[in-house]
Amino acid sequence: MERVQIKNLNLGNVNKVAGFVENIRNKKTMCFIVLRDVSGKLQLTIEKEKHPELNDILDKITVDSVIEATGLVLESEYVKLNHMEMYPDTIVIDSIAAPNPIVAPKGEETNIDLRIDYRWIDLRTEKNTLMFKTQSYFISKCREFLIDRDFIEIHTPKLIGAESESGAGVFKVEYFDRNAYLAQSPQFYKQMAMAAGFERIFESGPVFRAEKFASRKHATEFTGFDLEFSYINSYEDVMKMEEEMLTYALKGVKEKYGDEIKRVFDIDVVVPTLPFPRIDLHDLYDELEKRYGYKVPESEKGDLTTEGERMCEKFSKEKYGHEFLFVTGYSAEKRAFYHMRDEKGVPCGYDLIWKGCEITTGAQREHRYDILKKQAEEKGLAKDVEFYLDFFKYGCPPHGGFGIGVDRITMILFNEGIKDAMFIFRGPDRLNP
Repeated sequence: MERVQIKNLNLGNVNKVAGFVENIRNKKTMCFIVLRDVSGKLQLTIEKEKHPELNDILDKITVDSVIEATGLVLESEYVKLNHMEMYPDTIVIDSIAAPNPIVAPKGEETNIDLRIDYRWIDLRTEKNTLMFKTQSYFISKCREFLIDRDFIEIHTPKLIGAESESGAGVFKVEYFDRNAYLAQSPQFYKQMAMAAGFERIFESGPVFRAEKFASRKHATEFTGFDLEFSYINSYEDVMKMEEEMLTYALKGVKEKYGDEIKRVFDIDVVVPTLPFPRIDLHDLYDELEKRYGYKVPESEKGDLTTEGERMCEKFSKEKYGHEFLFVTGYSAEKRAFYHMRDEKGVPCGYDLIWKGCEITTGAQREHRYDILKKQAEEKGLAKDVEFYLDFFKYGCPPHGGFGIGVDRITMILFNEGIKDAMFIFRGPDRLNP
């Protein structure tokens, strides 16, 4: 008989299930097992007098052991767990589990770093399973949104021959007889696709940052979701594309998992209204000072401070009734050299803040070779990005794009730290498992 997932059980019939033992109560005459697979949980009820051949097997089963069971599945008003139970005729032990090394005393939570040491066990919880199901579905809805709009999915190299963007925070690796670097972003290759005439592209893949941050939102390797598209009129087109994509994806998440997320995390998935609010950085600082007495030194007003970013959550909800906020008007010194600048020298770009955390930097890119080369020279990067500048010598349409941190999206949606929101966390002191 073929195994079925618990969510697909055929009530009133014999089924075969398999999964982890979440709990076992092995009494003198009865044994109750809670079995868990990725789709749900099921109670197995064994009357020992009817199945004496199972007694030795039941005595060997431990919590987290993997078993297979075949038996009749019936509805039961007395069983709290999904109001159904299985009466197994056969039980097979696939794997006996040793005592769980990360179980904390009742009412306490195990330290996150210990849990990451045993991440494969930590991930078995209902919370974690739901979190990564949701993450997967969120990305699939973003992909669906873009493919419906004629975007092409590409896969860019992560081993590169030159230090990308700034040279800071880059991992250097040995590459045969020379050095190579792990890509900080797919930015240059996204723009190469624009020069190639692909017009609309996206990618989901790893991003590497050699930065020794120790905050709840930073990692040295994470997953980025990036896109770029041509023939835009301004960075407003980029913001519009992003707000529509995020709204589409969050609507899908709410429809599929909203009730489950509310039950397990007590979090309401909010589908944002369109358009998202927009504010210039200088106006934002004026508002933060007027409303909350937050003053920023003149020397820091060209960028959004960590505290200012955090305060955006309260401000955006108060002023706009919105969880998201586009912030524009950053100084050229604080933005990448490839951002187009307006007639006043202000970069044509933005950050998107969600619940007080930056999830995106987006912009219209500078596609004119001479101007782009000059801006690279201003930052002392012309030699380092020579290969990239070549993309623009032979014609390139106006274009723009953005990148989203998938792990940050997950972190914010579920109100978790980055270590919990990543399948496996990578930081300055973490290379295992």
